[in-house]
Amino acid sequence: MAFKGEDHLDSLSLPVQRMHLIQVDSVQRWMEDLKLMTDCECMCILQSKPISIEKDEPNELILSSQYSTCDNLQLLLKRAWIISTELTRIAQKLDKNRWQRVHSMTVRVNCHVRSMINEYNTFTRSSSEEMHQLEKLLVDKCSEFTAFTERCLQTEDEEILKSMKSCVNETLTTVAQYFGQLIELVLTHETQNLLRQIELSGSLYVMESAISSLFSLAQEGAHLCRIIAKEGGVVSLFKICRQDCFRCLYPQTLRTLASICCVEEGMHQLEKVDGILCLADILTDNSHSEATHAEAAAVIAQITSPHLTFTQHLSSFLENMEEIVTALVKLCQEASSGEVFLLASAALANITFFDTMACEILLQLNAMKILLAACSDKHIVDTPYSRDQVVTILANMSVLDQCASEIIQGNGVQLLMEMLFEKSSSGNPAEVAACERVQQKSAVTLARLSRDPEVADAAIKLSCIPRLIKLCRSPTERNNSDSVLVACLAALRRLAVMSPGGLEDSDFQQLVKPRLVDSFLLCTNMEESFV
Repeated sequence: MAFKGEDHLDSLSLPVQRMHLIQVDSVQRWMEDLKLMTDCECMCILQSKPISIEKDEPNELILSSQYSTCDNLQLLLKRAWIISTELTRIAQKLDKNRWQRVHSMTVRVNCHVRSMINEYNTFTRSSSEEMHQLEKLLVDKCSEFTAFTERCLQTEDEEILKSMKSCVNETLTTVAQYFGQLIELVLTHETQNLLRQIELSGSLYVMESAISSLFSLAQEGAHLCRIIAKEGGVVSLFKICRQDCFRCLYPQTLRTLASICCVEEGMHQLEKVDGILCLADILTDNSHSEATHAEAAAVIAQITSPHLTFTQHLSSFLENMEEIVTALVKLCQEASSGEVFLLASAALANITFFDTMACEILLQLNAMKILLAACSDKHIVDTPYSRDQVVTILANMSVLDQCASEIIQGNGVQLLMEMLFEKSSSGNPAEVAACERVQQKSAVTLARLSRDPEVADAAIKLSCIPRLIKLCRSPTERNNSDSVLVACLAALRRLAVMSPGGLEDSDFQQLVKPRLVDSFLLCTNMEESFV
């Protein structure tokens, strides 16, 4: 039942912590996508030609359709996603020799590509010669692709179609290659523009807008984060965090850094600019706002995520760990909202995976007492995600012998018992998974702490044994989770040693006496009617 280092027991990484679970009405989403997904064959020629205007006349048509840089980039990314999806579907239809569908989809891709290029050239300030060349190559290849598939429609000879199919496949591959290269170049170009605005503009408004656009790009996934890091985004953002005159931009800047540092390239940049020391300085500076401290905690949570496979930054982190942990405990204690507590506790939870030294520091700071007290405030610890962070810290701290007395004094056994009943109220998959982690880790913590007779006695008096038996025997109680089952079996066996009379003979014979793997197999094969 090792707890540290097991992937399925890891604390949440930041993208999950922040819980961007904004429920968008499906009809609303469909309406938004509809304007981009409509068949636009009849508009192909119109969209590929600019509307001519006199040079000295105001460009009212273009200005009226202009949005912010962020909006334009989102439109570009959405259009790119549609084209990418269409290219994948073309390949699927081509495999099935559905030539009519292949041609109609090829025409649609042709239109989308031309629209995307025209839309981008409308709002971009400048573009390189390389970009213009790629645009021409892509448009020409799309036209060739459309003409090719049209010829295939006019051919009924199966042998000729077979020979043409390889050429169509080759053309499709080339279109996808040119398209990928163009998108990469465009996103790199736009990232460079945004970073120039951040570096060179003296206007807070312009800088704030550029950082906001950079954050939106970073939300699109790891590939965008790599582009931003490669172009020096982490360096530019940490420059802002080292200047007092930009304090009002700190929360937004740190939030963007947290997103970018989910990739190795971002970590490398953070290490180069001594970013961990900067974060420690922000966290320990009491003159900063709670929002700034919370976003700095978010960056710490991201770069210490157990899910990350690259650990080059850990040496510099360990040098500043005591200061950072102290500041995070204080932030947990003084948190004014559930989100602030979540970010601070997530950072602490991730740090406890590093070294037992982190747990010893937490013990010295009375962190267990602070965390247990916070759990009694439903306005602060208000979600399964927050309870997941707390129980992760308790589980990792429970390897220390001194923790048992702290748990008893803080009524922690009662809390762990309550966590064994954790259930999702919404049925949301992420929330259900968080509830499983809470159940599992609370059982792990009980198993570890029950080596102390006083903790074991308290657990038995609180009827932990019947609850553990129920979790073992009833798959629905544990949401069919095998990891919860294993943890509960381990905790039950530890408590059974302390109180053999607390189990019925059938429970002892099936859940305690056999090898753990045999009890596990028995429980996983139980039908619900057996309970």
